[in-house]
Amino acid sequence: MATVKLPTPSELVAVGKQLGMNLSDGDVAFFLETMPGSVAAYGLLDGMADNLPAVRYPRAPGYRPEGEENRYNAWYYKAEVKGASTGKLAGKRVALKDNVCLAGVPMMNGASTLEGYVPDVDATIVTRILDAGGTIAGKVHCEYFCFSGGSHTSAAGPVHNPRKMGYSAGGSSSGSAAVVAAGEVPMAIGGDQGGSIRIPAAYCGIYGMKPTHGLVPYTGVMPIELTLDHTGPMSATVADNALLLEVLAGPDGLDPRQAGVKVDTYTKALTGDATALRIGLVKEGFGFPTSEGVVDALVRKGAERFKELGASVEEVSIPMHLLGPAIWTPIAVEGATWQMMNGNGYGFNWKGLYVTSLIDAHAGWRARADELSDTLKATILFGQYVLNKHRGHYYAKAQNLARKLKAAYDAALDRYDLLLMPTLPMRATKIPAPDAPRMEIIARAFEMLPNTAPFDVTGHPALTLPCGTSDGLPAGLMLVGKHWDESTIYRAAHAFEQSHDWMKVTA
Repeated sequence: MATVKLPTPSELVAVGKQLGMNLSDGDVAFFLETMPGSVAAYGLLDGMADNLPAVRYPRAPGYRPEGEENRYNAWYYKAEVKGASTGKLAGKRVALKDNVCLAGVPMMNGASTLEGYVPDVDATIVTRILDAGGTIAGKVHCEYFCFSGGSHTSAAGPVHNPRKMGYSAGGSSSGSAAVVAAGEVPMAIGGDQGGSIRIPAAYCGIYGMKPTHGLVPYTGVMPIELTLDHTGPMSATVADNALLLEVLAGPDGLDPRQAGVKVDTYTKALTGDATALRIGLVKEGFGFPTSEGVVDALVRKGAERFKELGASVEEVSIPMHLLGPAIWTPIAVEGATWQMMNGNGYGFNWKGLYVTSLIDAHAGWRARADELSDTLKATILFGQYVLNKHRGHYYAKAQNLARKLKAAYDAALDRYDLLLMPTLPMRATKIPAPDAPRMEIIARAFEMLPNTAPFDVTGHPALTLPCGTSDGLPAGLMLVGKHWDESTIYRAAHAFEQSHDWMKVTA
């Protein structure tokens, strides 16, 4: 029997009212007469097998680790999946952010409303890791549908920073950063729509690359907003970061955002030489109201080190950088409300791979919306309000202004090879107590975005690297490059990393 049936007269009247129509009995009878052909088409579709990529590597569902095996609450499921016997990642273990589909292994994306879902496909990046000889170590926690830059909003409880227990590991790729910083795996996959690779990497003192938008296929990763979605590598060293990106990058034929992609052999850039690089120190990236003086000072020390390594470093002003978060906000707020929530993750109007089982599992959120995190509720309540009142006008205007923001960075990058600024205005903050005021919970989720979010809008590649510590907490320095020029970022970061021990640098 077909899943889609002819509506009853009362159902059709209700749909008409939803669309602003007042249907008479004659209208109802007429329109019902037009629909059997469509119902039949849906019936044929219902009888066809879905067209999904094959799952090629055997695996077991794994288990949820507890106690000392999961002391930072970073792991969701440990489920070892071995890849090919040889390849670039042979001997390397990789953790997956729990918004990445790993067939046969549970996925909750930090959300109680999705818990119990088991994907039936592997994300493209999973297959590429396994084809390259890597081993998937399991799934690590992330924030509730990835809506927090802090590590305190997952339905599974807070993820702790291995550098200092009780402090945020950053979000939303909280578990990814924690397991790498703790030395449990050398590399992990993160996701970034407003800074969610770079924020936790900076808080935990590791390397996190948000690649150029479209460089790494997002196929099989739970979407938030198609124009902001990025996935990429997080690692303990620059070399491992470049190696993992080398495996992940390139078109897969299933993600239509991958137009004009230019890949490189990123490990060839690891020369340890920063001589003659031109670096612009972005004036507007410092001195926010939320900025800690110690972070700005450590990043400026990092800039001086680049000078010692033979690079030229000079201040550059990009006034529009200060408007970047405002341009990002409607895209993130309205776009996520429309696509991830109202559209059950994928929405419509693109030709990428749809994980239909994920759509079905996620669609149940409406019946349990009271369980959503306050960070997500605040976002979609305002997002739906603006959509109702302004019909997408501000989303559209923000996308138009995004091109102007991109041009402002590109103009600076015509003069410089790289742009440099603090990744975040602050070091890791304390995890809010379970009974903390709700406004504190929101503040700890969104206060750190001003330098990261603009580059999700413009799609420029950006890497955070640790540049020093204060009171045991790392500070992150961010390098931003031209589109498709991750190699120059890696060249500079590798020279910086090899020149000193960042953990011995203090303000």
